[in-house]
Amino acid sequence: MFEYMTFLNPAVLIGLLAAAIPVIIHLLNLRRLKKIEFSTLTFLKELQKNKIRKIKIKQWLLLALRVLIILFIVFAFARPALRGLSIARTTSAAKTTAVLIIDDSFSMSVLSQRGSYFNQAKDFAKQIIEQLKEGDEAALIFMSDEKQQPNLTNNFNSLIDELNRKEISFAKPDLNKVITLAAQLVNKSKNFNREIYLLTDFQKNIFPSEETKSDLSELLNENIKLYSFSLADKTVFNLGIDELKVNNQIFEKDKPITFLVSVSNYSQQDVQNGVLSLFLNGKRAAQKSFDVESGESVIIDVDAVSDATGFIDVSAEIETDEIEQDNRRFTSVFIPDVISTLIISDESASSRFLNLVLQTVGNDKIKFDEKNSTQLAGLQLKNYDVIFLCSDNVFQNIEKLNQFVKDGGSIVFIPSVNADLNKLNSNLQKLNLPLAPGFAGKLNDKSLSMQFEKIDFNHPIFLNLFRKDDKKNIESPLINYFIKYSTQGKGTSIITLTEGSSFMSEFKLDKGKIFFFNTAFDAGWSNLVIKTIFAPLVVKTVFYLSQKENLQNNLIAGETISIDLNKINSAQIKVVRPDSSADFINIDLVNQKFVEYINTDLTGFYKIFSGNELIDNIAVNHEKSESSPVYADEKDFEKYLEQLNFKGNLIVVDKNKNPLETINQARFGSELWRAFLLIAIILAVIEMTIARNVKKDLEGINN
Repeated sequence: MFEYMTFLNPAVLIGLLAAAIPVIIHLLNLRRLKKIEFSTLTFLKELQKNKIRKIKIKQWLLLALRVLIILFIVFAFARPALRGLSIARTTSAAKTTAVLIIDDSFSMSVLSQRGSYFNQAKDFAKQIIEQLKEGDEAALIFMSDEKQQPNLTNNFNSLIDELNRKEISFAKPDLNKVITLAAQLVNKSKNFNREIYLLTDFQKNIFPSEETKSDLSELLNENIKLYSFSLADKTVFNLGIDELKVNNQIFEKDKPITFLVSVSNYSQQDVQNGVLSLFLNGKRAAQKSFDVESGESVIIDVDAVSDATGFIDVSAEIETDEIEQDNRRFTSVFIPDVISTLIISDESASSRFLNLVLQTVGNDKIKFDEKNSTQLAGLQLKNYDVIFLCSDNVFQNIEKLNQFVKDGGSIVFIPSVNADLNKLNSNLQKLNLPLAPGFAGKLNDKSLSMQFEKIDFNHPIFLNLFRKDDKKNIESPLINYFIKYSTQGKGTSIITLTEGSSFMSEFKLDKGKIFFFNTAFDAGWSNLVIKTIFAPLVVKTVFYLSQKENLQNNLIAGETISIDLNKINSAQIKVVRPDSSADFINIDLVNQKFVEYINTDLTGFYKIFSGNELIDNIAVNHEKSESSPVYADEKDFEKYLEQLNFKGNLIVVDKNKNPLETINQARFGSELWRAFLLIAIILAVIEMTIARNVKKDLEGINN
């Protein structure tokens, strides 16, 4: 059934006025009819009347033919077409603008009898492009490509080459964005046919939330035709690793690290005895079996030990299934080789016990420098991981210390043996930390000593430090002189005294941490320095504070990596991608603090180098919603288009039929100018034949 007829060149229809010319000529000829004298014989008169009657009929027929000839010629030049009806070799030749949206997300990797959904989409796209003609234009848009800036082109070979090069992306698809982009492109065109092609598996996760939808009625107007290709055609078996978390916060060489791996079953069948493998730096470090029911998730804890230091590549992997891209997940941990610390002290009594503890650990694990407060201004603080402040005389350099913490360093405040409350509070105020109201107790007087009341044994510095049965039996030191201190909700109290003051507090500032002890490491303040808890507490504090919190370790493909330039000394950085290709970025260390890197379409590890030094290792993972093989139907898509106020014409293409026939039929059905011109020629031949016959008849009468 066809909808209606239209004309591709309607301006020519003014030529229909020419159809009046034969009528006018005919009327004028009637006034100039010649009078013919007939024989007086009766039968001759009757014969002549019959001939004249036939001649008049033929003349009216000639008039009708001449009018029709003009009408059909004008119609032919106006290029009539029937929408929705395709007749062989009569399809429209109107200029076309075609924008092809191709879903390149990894759910399109599913294999069916015709190959992967993605390859099918590329093949259909090639067919559409190859049938375009001179004067047409087209563009390609890939659903997961955040960086794309497509342009319309008539270089169709370049589009075919781009399709051939394109591979599956791990980035999350954004249907709303690409539909808007396509609509903007076709609306720039002046071509009569404006078409958008959507080739996807219609996985439900491509549909945006209600908040991100918008009114696109002006862009997706009545002149737009949207062709949708639904490529999914099977029930898919798929498991996916949704999350890989590190359960430790302190990492040491040859010490166990616990990982939590979340595996989901997106299939319609239960899985028993699945196998999860954990790899450290590409070597299998652990393996564990698991069961997971259909539609459920399971969390698997796996322990592994690293024999290396520095950045460690960690990956979890399950057995292959129909969507392989979500069978691996990545994270990165940093195990310090040697922790670099700095002690700022103006009196040896304030730091001597701290110095002794760090010496006993050995320079192969912790190395330290000791400086006084006057030397602080000339130091490169970015060369240190942890700074112990055993001096109050740092006010002139407090902004420098503040920036050190914001950039990821850590500071431990320890009162000096001769602590000055005013100076201490000035430093705390500059760091936006709670102030200390005063001192409590007496120096060298044990009569009013305080003890530990509450200890947060779940804090990382206590994990693996004691046997579980011994936790409640820690011998508390006697603290006879201390600073009354409270975190006031700005931090957490790790150890609290019986009096209520926070003995050991933790604060977070941007990327770094600050610890605050409310008593000096001196025998006159407490007997802490002779207790068995003292050395482990200091060492674990150093290990904990040296760990760099990598906020970017859970990036999803397509998201931006922010590269901190704080520890970079060269004018160029190199980013090595998961496929071993490299991008080089020139930087301005004077005016830049960060560089944004956006080329993150692959999952795996992005290694940031300054010269030959590896300064960061970022793990990028897949979007877990892509793992679910739940597909929308035609009604879901129509509802989505209604929410966008789509005003155009939606044509659903069945991939099992010839898509080009569907497209040609929907485009303008059949263009009929050839048929109209042929009819005009046939009518002209008939007109010539009749006119010649009329001329002979008139000659016979005249004679």
